[in-house]
Amino acid sequence: MTDVFAEAPAQAAKPTIFFDGTSSRRRQVTLTFADALEILEEGGTPVRWSYADICRADSPPGILRLACTTAPPLARLEIRDAVLAADVTVRCPHLDEHRTSRRGVAKIVGWSVAATVSIVCVVLFGVPLAADRLAPLVPKPIERRIGDASEVQVKTIFGRSVCEDPAGKAAFTKLVNRLRDAAGLDDDSMTAGVLPTAVPNAFALPGGKVYVLRGLLDKAQNPDELAGILAHELGHLKHYDNMRGLIYNGGTSFLIGLLFGDVTGSSAVIFASRTVVEASYSREAETAADTFAIEIMHKLGRSPKPAAELMFRITGKEGGSTLTSILASHPLTEDRLARMTREDRPASGPPLLTDKEWQSLKGICGSGKV
Repeated sequence: MTDVFAEAPAQAAKPTIFFDGTSSRRRQVTLTFADALEILEEGGTPVRWSYADICRADSPPGILRLACTTAPPLARLEIRDAVLAADVTVRCPHLDEHRTSRRGVAKIVGWSVAATVSIVCVVLFGVPLAADRLAPLVPKPIERRIGDASEVQVKTIFGRSVCEDPAGKAAFTKLVNRLRDAAGLDDDSMTAGVLPTAVPNAFALPGGKVYVLRGLLDKAQNPDELAGILAHELGHLKHYDNMRGLIYNGGTSFLIGLLFGDVTGSSAVIFASRTVVEASYSREAETAADTFAIEIMHKLGRSPKPAAELMFRITGKEGGSTLTSILASHPLTEDRLARMTREDRPASGPPLLTDKEWQSLKGICGSGKV
């Protein structure tokens, strides 16, 4: 292949097109088979491609499209003549080495499976672990902003105004303060209120916000019943259950945003607030909050059993209701009721509220029904 005849320009019935990789101009060229493939445009300088560096590029049927590893990345040679294409092919020892073989396909499939397994492991183990570790470390300003947005969502659903009867508000503040002091929560980080809706529920929001709905207050028969429910909510607050659930449910995108401080945008806050309002707690979180409530009630010299009795009354009467109730995020099981009953002790501390204060608290939203 090195004689004079072999080095003559190759004749082609169809034009051979060359793109030099530096411009989009189509160049009609001739090829010469010497010690390297020579690409010559009339009046131009020959371009030499070593046969060992030539590889096949993707092309439509009927065209042999070639690239060269030592040429500009976009350089292409398009051969439309079948005979000429065959002559070039036999001279290029590495023409198809870069193309995917069966072994290459197997490797791609293997890496794809490994990536899928990695994603599953991150979702099942990595994100929950990160949520547990990061929830207590969320900066207070971010937590408060999410709590403020969640509060707007809550008040949109359950009533925009907080019940403000002065005597009832004083009694409620007294009850919450006693629970807060026993729980060791920061005075400046907590707010609480009663919302005027007939739905029986109570919940905690990020940033130290706790709300009782009037429907729960209406069904409570004594301060200890309400106090046990509030202590349970303080347990969720103390353990950062809302933030933990938010990080977990938000997935890796929210987690990455949290790590880099990019969760303060309005869309992120709206997502967070909706997640918090609609969230339910895990069995472990509920058990931990129950334990917290039991400890707080015992520390105050009161029994946790009345709170379980209140929940049982609600579940027995409204368990099949479509209304949002305390069951929505606090599923009451027989085991939980039995546990509260086992922890029942005779009262050793003073009443949490006087009879007069309790009656004032019951009327905190006034006589009107919402």
